[in-house]
Amino acid sequence: MTQLPGTAWLAAAGFQHNLYHELAIDPARADPTVVYYGDLVYREGTAPLAFWHRTRLEKPFITEFSSIKEAADILRSIQRNWALYPFAAFRRSALISEKLPKISIKPRDFPFHVPDSPMGLWTLLDNNHLFASAETSSPFPLGEIRFVEDHENPPSRAYLKMFEALAWVSHLARSLTGSAMLDTPSESLFPGPGSRCVDAGACPGGWTWALRQLGAQVTAIDRSELDPRLMADPGVRFIKHDAFTLKPEDFDPQDWVCSDVICYPPRLYEWILKWLESGLCGNFICTIKMQGPADHETTRAFAAIPGSTVVHLTANKNELTWIRLKP
Repeated sequence: MTQLPGTAWLAAAGFQHNLYHELAIDPARADPTVVYYGDLVYREGTAPLAFWHRTRLEKPFITEFSSIKEAADILRSIQRNWALYPFAAFRRSALISEKLPKISIKPRDFPFHVPDSPMGLWTLLDNNHLFASAETSSPFPLGEIRFVEDHENPPSRAYLKMFEALAWVSHLARSLTGSAMLDTPSESLFPGPGSRCVDAGACPGGWTWALRQLGAQVTAIDRSELDPRLMADPGVRFIKHDAFTLKPEDFDPQDWVCSDVICYPPRLYEWILKWLESGLCGNFICTIKMQGPADHETTRAFAAIPGSTVVHLTANKNELTWIRLKP
């Protein structure tokens, strides 16, 4: 087994160019320190900040094997959970995968308790060489999770982003808030009964609906009204306004501030800084929506805020999600 002196990333599907920009690499230019395995890219040296990926392989290695059983035994000797990224030797890959413990990729019910056990990623480079990392940045297989969809009640599919972000909350709390959170049920980390939440850019109400399913009280802000069912919900206070022209001091202290507003990232960042400076809220879930090319500079500014994580969710498109838990 050869431990490699670098890091690998599985690019977010359709946004490989954004990841390549973050890594300062170019597939059209020969570079002996960079190797591409489909959407999986390996780069030698210190890992730069990068967010446009499904998962990051922290400690990649390459190992040689002579049989299907030997390859499976190598992976099983390291840990239980391994997700296959098919790249080459597809039939052989499938046979090795059959000899590994099963991992579920079925849509999940919400709320979903994220397992504590690590999720590795592996692929075959050819019939006898395996590329893998036991340690990855995402707790989900290949960095993706999907939820059982409700086709009747939510006013939009945006609720799936909130579900996924809250699944990340239960995972991130273990590293961002310390070991004392390890035995805390993930549901208790979510907005719930008694929680006060702001939902900026709420119309038609996908995020507000998701927060109400957890019992939170929601102040929803938008220029357009929400779905009539949410407008009639006594747990929803609707403000017809441009959310960013409202000051944090216009609100009581909040447990969560959420934003899915369509705007240029710097405008969202300026609004968030006001909330942080006010001390009126410590927990945030916000979509950083790219209005054209990715704004890497503002993304890095969000990531630099203490307690922050920036991820590309399965439900994200040309956008990233910023999650911040109060330290």
